[in-house]
Amino acid sequence: MIDRATVDRIIDAADIVEVVSDFVTLKKRGKDWLGLCPFHNDRRPSFNVSRTKGIYKCFACGAGGGVVNFVMQHEQMTYVEALRYLAKKYHIEIEERELTDEERMAQNERESMLVVNEFAMQFFEEQLANTTDGQEIGMAYFKERGFTQESIKKFHLGYSPEGRSALYDAAIKKGYNRQILIDVGLCIDDGHGGGYDRFRGRVMFPVFNIAGKVVAFGGRTLRNDRAKYVNSPESAVYSKSNEIYGLFQAKRAITKTDKCYIVEGYADVISMHQSGFENVIASSGTALTEGHIHKIHRFTQNVTELFDGDEAGVHAALRGVDLLLKQGMNIKILLLPEGEDPDSFARSHGASEVKQYIEEHETDFITFKSEVLLKDSHNDPIKRSGAIRDIIQSIALIPERITRSIYGKECSKRFDIDESVIMAEVGKQFEKNREKDYREKQRREDDSQQQGRMIPPPDVPDSGISTGEHHGKPLNREGESGTKVLLEPFERDLIRYVVKYGMCYFCDTNNGDGTNRPTTLVEFVKNELASDGMAFTNAVYKRIFEESVSLIGPFYEALAEKGAQLEQQMEDEIKAGIVEIQRKGVTDLEDAEKQEEQLRSRVASKYHKEVEEFRLQYLQKRLSSDTDDLLRETVLNFVIDKYQLSRIHTQLGAVVVTEADRLTTFVPKAINAWKNARVNKRRHEVQQLLEHATPDEQRELFVELQKLDELRGELARLTGDPVINSL
Repeated sequence: MIDRATVDRIIDAADIVEVVSDFVTLKKRGKDWLGLCPFHNDRRPSFNVSRTKGIYKCFACGAGGGVVNFVMQHEQMTYVEALRYLAKKYHIEIEERELTDEERMAQNERESMLVVNEFAMQFFEEQLANTTDGQEIGMAYFKERGFTQESIKKFHLGYSPEGRSALYDAAIKKGYNRQILIDVGLCIDDGHGGGYDRFRGRVMFPVFNIAGKVVAFGGRTLRNDRAKYVNSPESAVYSKSNEIYGLFQAKRAITKTDKCYIVEGYADVISMHQSGFENVIASSGTALTEGHIHKIHRFTQNVTELFDGDEAGVHAALRGVDLLLKQGMNIKILLLPEGEDPDSFARSHGASEVKQYIEEHETDFITFKSEVLLKDSHNDPIKRSGAIRDIIQSIALIPERITRSIYGKECSKRFDIDESVIMAEVGKQFEKNREKDYREKQRREDDSQQQGRMIPPPDVPDSGISTGEHHGKPLNREGESGTKVLLEPFERDLIRYVVKYGMCYFCDTNNGDGTNRPTTLVEFVKNELASDGMAFTNAVYKRIFEESVSLIGPFYEALAEKGAQLEQQMEDEIKAGIVEIQRKGVTDLEDAEKQEEQLRSRVASKYHKEVEEFRLQYLQKRLSSDTDDLLRETVLNFVIDKYQLSRIHTQLGAVVVTEADRLTTFVPKAINAWKNARVNKRRHEVQQLLEHATPDEQRELFVELQKLDELRGELARLTGDPVINSL
C-alpha cells in the first residue's frame, strides 16, 4: 500500500492544469482554465480547471474532482494506478508499507498471472506475424473476416500454433512458473509433471480489464472442433461475470458519446469499431451479469442491445432487458435483419448506412417485448394478457419512480388500458420485488452470520433525526419524520467552513501554562465539538470531518517543510535584491536603507501570501481527490463556485470584507446555531414523549424541558467572538 506521506507528495507535486492539458486543450480564462469537457459531448466549453484549488469541474455534466480523480475518471484507472501514473510523471519514488504475508502471497500470485498473460499475448502476436502457419492460417482467417492491420494491432489479435506444447515450452524456457501457467488457464496439467497448451491451433482474442491488463483469452478454432470457442477459466485475475470484451478499447468512446452498444461476439466488436462505432462491447456468448452492468454504468447509463435477428438473438436480447432495467439503465433494443449479425452487417454496409439503420430501428423495451410476445398471437386475449403482465413486470424493476411512471404511461397508450390500472399493477409488482429483494438480503446476511462473517449495514447518510427510544417507548411517526427539526442544514453549514478553510489559521489556543499556540479552523471545531460531546449525524459530513482531523498532523509536517523552502527562497530573493540595489549605485545611505526595507516588506508579503495559499489548498486538494465518490462530490459542491465573487467596493472606496475575513465570527455562530438546533430537536422529542409518559416520567421530562429552555436562552445571548479554552 502507498503510504500517506507519499500520496501527499504526489498530490502536492501534480499540477492539475499540466495533467489535464495532456488530454484536453485548455485556455486561460481569468485565474482559471477552460476547455471542452472530455466526459461528455461538449460543444461549448464548460470544463473549468482551477490551478489554485487543484480541482476540475464541468458545469454541464457535473464531472469533477482533484488531479488523482481526473486521471482515474479519464483513464479509468484505480486510485492506486492513478497515483502511480502521477508519480511516474513527476518522478516521485513511491514508498509502500510492508504487506502482510497473506497480502504478499495474493499480490504475488496476481502479478505473476498478469505477467504470464502479457507474455502469452506477445507470443501469440509473434506467432501470427512472423511464422508461416501464423500467416497462412491465422492471418488468412482475419483477412477473410475483413479485419484491418490496424484492428489486429489495436485488439492484439494472435495465433496459437498447432504444436501440443508450443506456448508451454516457450514459457518454461523463459523461466515462468509451471503452476502459474496452469492456474491462469493457458496450459493444462498433463499428469506427468508437464503441461500442454489449452488454445493450440486457434486464433486468439485477448481480454483486457479496464486498466488494460490482459486477464484472459478467447480462442476460435479453424478446424471442425466440437467447441468453436474456448475461453480462459476463472482465476485470481479473471472473473467472467465481471470482465467484458472490448471495454478497455471502448471506454473513452462510451464516455464521450454517453452510450454503449452491446453485441455478442469478438468479431462483432472489431467490425463495429472498423465502421466507426468504437463504443461497442461484447457479452462474448455469456449472459449479462450485474457485474458487467456495473462496469458499463461507470461510463454511461444508456445502452443499446444489438443482436442477430434470429431466434437466438431475440432470446439473448430478452435475457438482458430485465437485468439492465433493474440496474437503472436506459435501454434500447435493435435486432438486425434475419441472417445478419453485427459483424456481417458492418462489413456489408457503409458507416453512414449502419448509423442510419440503428437510428431508425432501435426501439424501447416495451415496443420490442410487445412485438416479440404478441407475434403470431392473432389477437389471442390470453397471449395479449400475458404480454402485458410481462411488460408490467419489467417496468416494476425500474428503480426510478418517474421513469416507471413514464413507461407506465407508454404501456397504457400502446395497449389502450387506463393508466391508473397499469400503474396500480406496477406498484403491486414493485412492492413484491422489494419484499423479495429484502428476503434475499436477509438470507444472505443469515448465511454470512452462520459462517462467522457479519455484514455491516449500508452506510447511508442520516437525515440527522433521532429514532431513539426513551424508557423503552419509541418516538411517534411525527417525531421520527423530521418535519419539526432538522440538523442537516446546520451540520452542512459548519462542514462547509471546514472544507473550504480547514487548515487556515483561526485563533490562538491557551495551552494552560501561560503560552498560546496557533490553531487551525479544523482544530478549533474539533475542540468545540469535543467539549460539548457533539458529533456529526450525517454520515458523509462525519467522514469528511474525520478525514480532515486525521490530516492535522501531516499538514503541520508539510507546512514546516513548505516554510523552510519559502524562507530559503525569501533569503535568496532578498540577497539578489540587495545586490541589484548596490549595482544601481545608490550612494545615499538613507535611500539605500529605504529601498532595502521596501524589498524586505515586498518579499515578506509575497512569502505570507504563499503560506496562506498553501493552507487554503491543503485540505481542499486532498478531499477532492478522495476515493469515496459521495465524499468527493460533496466536497466539490462546497469548494466550487460557478460564479466567482470579488470583494465589493462602496462608493467611498471601502472594501466589503469576504467570508474568509470573518471566519472568527461566522464559525462560532455556525456551531452555536447547530447547538441550538440540537436543543430544539431534543425539546421536540421530549414534548412527544410527554404524551405517552407515566406521571413519574413526566416529572423527569419537565425538569429536562426546563433545563433545555435555560440552555436555549444562553445560546441566544451568545455573541460572535469565541472564548478559547484549553482542553
